[in-house]
Amino acid sequence: MAIHIRRREFIVTLGSAAVAWPLAAHAQQAGKLPIIGLLGSATLLAESQRVAAFVQRLRQLGWIENRNVAIEYRWAEGRSERFVEIATEFVQLKVDVIVATTSPATIAAKQATSVIPIVFTNANDPVNTGLVASLARPGGNVTGMSLQGPDLAGKRLELLREIVPNLRRLAIIANVGNPGVALEISEAQGAARTLGLEVVTPEIRRAEDIAPAFKALKGAQALYVSTDPLLGANRVRIQTLAMAARLPTVHIFREMVEAGGLMSYGPNVPDLFRGSADLVDRILRGAKPGDIPVEQPTKYDLIINLTTAKALDLDVPATLLARADEVIE
Repeated sequence: MAIHIRRREFIVTLGSAAVAWPLAAHAQQAGKLPIIGLLGSATLLAESQRVAAFVQRLRQLGWIENRNVAIEYRWAEGRSERFVEIATEFVQLKVDVIVATTSPATIAAKQATSVIPIVFTNANDPVNTGLVASLARPGGNVTGMSLQGPDLAGKRLELLREIVPNLRRLAIIANVGNPGVALEISEAQGAARTLGLEVVTPEIRRAEDIAPAFKALKGAQALYVSTDPLLGANRVRIQTLAMAARLPTVHIFREMVEAGGLMSYGPNVPDLFRGSADLVDRILRGAKPGDIPVEQPTKYDLIINLTTAKALDLDVPATLLARADEVIE
C-alpha cells in the first residue's frame, strides 16, 4: 500500500511544480536559469518514482528546481513518434541538457541535436545502437547509465524456473521497432536454448499488435516481456491478457510487477536516475558528455508478486522469497 501512497505524493509534487515551469523558462530567456529537458518515454504515473529520485539527487548536488535550475517535463506515453516531436521542441527551447529515458528516446534526441548534451537514464546496449562509441569513451554529445549487466536474461529465466519448474515452452514478446532490445532478446533466446526451452517470439510494433500477439502464444507456459516504452505504457493490458491466458510473466522492471506481473529482476531504476543526476551535474558544471564514461548498474532488485502467484496456483519456494528485495502481497 505504501508504494501507491508514495506514488501519489510524487505526482502531486511534480504536478505542483508545473505551475512554475513557464516562469523558469522565462528566466532562462533572461539568461538566469539553465534548463534540463526531461524526455519521459512512458507517462508521469509510470515514471514518477524515478523522476522524484532524479530531482532529489539534483537537490543534494545543489540544483534546486525553479531556484537555480529549470526542468521541462514531457511524456511520450510509449509512442515513438512523440520522441522526435519532444526532442525537436527541446532543441527549439535551447535547453542546456536533454535527459532521455530509454534507448529510443535517446536515439531521437541524438538525431535532433549533435550539440546539446544528452544524458540517458537507462539505455539498453548503447554501443550497438550507436548512442556512444564506447562505454569508456562515449565521444560526441551523449553519455548516461546503461541497463546492461552480465547475463541478466539468463538469470531471469533461472529465477522463473524456480517458480515454474516444469517450464518447457517460453514466449518472448518484444517491440521489434526498438533497436535497443535486440541484444536483450538475443540473450533471452540464447539462455532459453541453454535451458532446453522451446521459444516463440511474436513481433510487436504498436499497441494494436499486443492482443493479436497473445493469440499466437498457444502452448506457451510462461512469458518473458522485454524492456520497452511501448510495452511499459501498456503494462496493465499485457498483465490482463497474461492472466487470462494463465501465463506467469518475468520482467526487468518492478512497475510491471506492480501492474500484476509475477516477477522482475533487473537494475534498480531510481538508482540509475540518481546516477543520471550526477552526470547532469557534471555537465552543468562544464564537463563534456563525450568525456564522461557510461556507467553500468550496481544495484539489482528481485521483486515477486505473491498475489499473482496465488492466482496462477504457483508455489513460490521459501528460499526464493527470502532472496527477494520486495514481495508484493
